[in-house]
Amino acid sequence: MKLLSVNLGRAKAVPYTDNPEGVTGIDKQPVDGPVRVSAPGPKGVGGSGLAGDAVCKLEHHGGDDQAVYAMAREDLDAWERELGRPLAHGAFGENLTTEGLDVSGARIGERWRIGPAVVLEVTCGRIPCRTFQGHLGEKQWVKRFTQRGAPGAYLRVIEPGEIRAGDPVEIVHRPEHDVTVALQFRAVTTERTLLPRLLAAGEALHPDSRRQAREYAEKHGA
Repeated sequence: MKLLSVNLGRAKAVPYTDNPEGVTGIDKQPVDGPVRVSAPGPKGVGGSGLAGDAVCKLEHHGGDDQAVYAMAREDLDAWERELGRPLAHGAFGENLTTEGLDVSGARIGERWRIGPAVVLEVTCGRIPCRTFQGHLGEKQWVKRFTQRGAPGAYLRVIEPGEIRAGDPVEIVHRPEHDVTVALQFRAVTTERTLLPRLLAAGEALHPDSRRQAREYAEKHGA
C-alpha cells in the first residue's frame, strides 16, 4: 500500500460552482516534494489539512473532520473504463491518490500511517455535489457516483507531519465494528434505514453523520 500522489488545488473561477464567490479548489494537481499535513481547525473556519491546498466553501468543505480526502487509484481506473477517458491522479478532487488500499472499504475510525510521521483517521465518505459534476463534465454524475457507492474517504489528522508521493501507507488501527465508509455513505444517501448502524463507530464518525444517525434512531426507535 502506498501513496501514488499528493494533490493540491488553487482557487479557480468556474461557471459551475454553487459557491457564491464563484471559485473552487476542486481541480487538484499532483505536486513534487513534501507537503505539510496538519489539523486545519473546526469546520467553517479551517480549510484543508494540506499546506497550499485551497478549500473555497468552508461551510461544507474542510475542517478538522474533513481535513484530507483520499481516493483509491483502483476506483479511478474503474471509472476510466466506464467513462472511456483517462482520469489523472487528483481528478476527483482528492488530496491523496492511493494504491493497494481499499479506501471505501475502510472502517470509520481506521487509522493510516503515511510515511514516517503522519497518522490520519477515517471519518466518512465524500458526498458528491454540483461542483464535482461540473468539474467532471459528465451528465447525471451525482446520481452515477452515488449509485456506485465507492466515494473515497475523508480523514482527520491525528499526528501531523510531511508526506510525499511514494510514501508507504500502513493501517495501524482497525476498529472491531463493521461500519465502513461505503456503509456510512449509503446510510446518508440512499439507504437511511442503515443510519442507526453508524452509531457503532462512536466518536470517530463525522459529527454530521453521528447527528443524523442519532436523530433517525430517536425518531424511529431503532
